[in-house]
Amino acid sequence: MTLHQVLTFIKEKLTTKYDNREISWMIRDIFDYLKGYSAVDLVMRRDDELSDFIISKVEAIVQRLLNDEPLQYILGFTHFGGHKFIVTPATLIPRPETQELVDIIINENKQSDLTILDIGTGSGCIAISLARALKFPIVNAVDISANALEVASKNAEILRVKIAFRQEDALSMPQENARYNIIVSNPPYIIDDEKSQMERNVLDYEPAGALFVPNNDPLRFYRAIAQFAQTALTNDGRLYFEINPLFATELRDMLKKSGFAEIEIIKDMQGRNRFAKAKIIR
Repeated sequence: MTLHQVLTFIKEKLTTKYDNREISWMIRDIFDYLKGYSAVDLVMRRDDELSDFIISKVEAIVQRLLNDEPLQYILGFTHFGGHKFIVTPATLIPRPETQELVDIIINENKQSDLTILDIGTGSGCIAISLARALKFPIVNAVDISANALEVASKNAEILRVKIAFRQEDALSMPQENARYNIIVSNPPYIIDDEKSQMERNVLDYEPAGALFVPNNDPLRFYRAIAQFAQTALTNDGRLYFEINPLFATELRDMLKKSGFAEIEIIKDMQGRNRFAKAKIIR
């Protein structure tokens, strides 16, 4: 089969489950993974014959996609902030909204030598992106999952940044002598009642512990992190969160009661209340 025939096969198989835009990026990533092809190669090499080995690999990937398995887990990587990050079922697949959060932090913090803590780092995408973009930052990152920390450490090594990783529970962060200019977190924030609205490729494959919180305590991680940040932030230090739009008002009120000022809820590109920032003033 030629490359063109294989691409036609992929499109015909996936078109009932995915839209054309999704299929296009899947094809790019599949052939980047299998053959190292660029988007230009997919056009210029359309008449090339593919080996039976490659065709069998494509067929296996397509079947897994039809079973709702995320392509990022199948291939073992995703794109974030212009870089490839390893992802596994131990880590969430980074979303575009999280890239928006990273961009907000980068745009608002132009100083050098900032000390940063990323709580619930997962694949390390936030911590690593900040380490690469800010001026000589000192970046620390924590996660409760040892497997996630292993992935994040590999990503930091591949992308050549120095980050101090350690295993901690965001709900019970120990007080420490270090003071941070920035604390950032994208903690679990989807309530259990929202599960019925979610796709199988998330529910069946992504780590539930990094996604969900009880209906009766949607702010449990934000409350714990805010309490830790009260003493862990420097004077005028900043706290940044990715949030559930359903609880933006409650989060604002909680931060105000916790002694934070200059609290701002920021909309994402879809117009949803997706981020919060606040400053500690002593």
